Amino acid sequence: MKIERVVISGGGTGGHIFPAIAIADAIKKRNPNAEIVFVGAIGKMEMEKVPAAGYTIYALPIAGFQRKFTFSNFLLPFKIIKSLLLARSILKKIKPQVVIGVGGYASGPTLKVAGLLKIATLVQEQNSFPGKTNKLLAKNASAICTAYEGLEAFFPKEKISLTGNPVRFEMVAISGKRAEAFVHYNLDPSKKTILVIGGSLGAKTLNESILNHYNLLLEKDVQVLWQSGKLYYKTILEKLDGKESNAIKLVEFIDRMDLAYALADVIISRAGAISVSELCLVKKPVILVPSPNVAEDHQTKNAMALVSKHAAILIKDNAAKEELVPAAIALLKNAALQESLSREIAELGKPNATENIVDIVEKIAL
Repeated sequence: MKIERVVISGGGTGGHIFPAIAIADAIKKRNPNAEIVFVGAIGKMEMEKVPAAGYTIYALPIAGFQRKFTFSNFLLPFKIIKSLLLARSILKKIKPQVVIGVGGYASGPTLKVAGLLKIATLVQEQNSFPGKTNKLLAKNASAICTAYEGLEAFFPKEKISLTGNPVRFEMVAISGKRAEAFVHYNLDPSKKTILVIGGSLGAKTLNESILNHYNLLLEKDVQVLWQSGKLYYKTILEKLDGKESNAIKLVEFIDRMDLAYALADVIISRAGAISVSELCLVKKPVILVPSPNVAEDHQTKNAMALVSKHAAILIKDNAAKEELVPAAIALLKNAALQESLSREIAELGKPNATENIVDIVEKIAL
């Protein structure tokens, strides 16, 4: 069906926001005149990133329950009620043919109200272990798009489509860019290169692991492109105290992810759903260090979906400081294992995920 009006709801992290924008862009490409509106949560990242991508966004006052005792928890029921009423007003105004939920606080009230208004809804679950909001919303959803197998335990089987996660194509388009990548990051193309990525804010464990084995990396004559994240960049510079080496390139944020992927021989990463989906399309040997600081330990489950198929190596967060860098150096020396990991992870990539999701949006639109 031709798409004329869509509401996309959710956010909170880049892992929710960027897939949502990718879906919106794909809908817009097929339906240039479509009106696409987002619904997010006040104060969350989507309120900045979505307008920057060229879309209108409405804000709900919804927030999460704080595990520690706080006055804001007493206000939560009122925020939920207000968010439900606001969501109803937005949907009555837009009259969308379909409402898409990508996870995050705002998707709860938005999709709940859409169901009550008999509007078609699609739940897009990025992780191998669903969050509580998506589990609840899935019961009345028209369709559920997943990135991993085996989610029948959480969702109605007849509604599930294994589409993969939407990723931004420009992030994973690495073919023919290796020479440009070494020039861009001022690194030596003759050296084996490790890429360390812990997300835009950074990952403390990954940073500590590199610092702990800084001299070992220099001794082994490898080079590292190291994204510390903005939370840790200044602290790391202070700890290095002028001892920085050209072989270990510390950057606060990687501005060209495609080039970073292109120059890597081995990649060290957290196991967020979208990062894992990108890595499957990049097809490089990967060591995953799942963050323990996420709901339901879903990063470990994301990582194990690859490890169980011999498509990645897993190092536990509490062991990483001692084991991560030696494991990466050993992998750089093992050409057969690199080839095997690359081959197996490539089998898990779903390059048509976004298009597949839009196919389903068009199918269920009312």
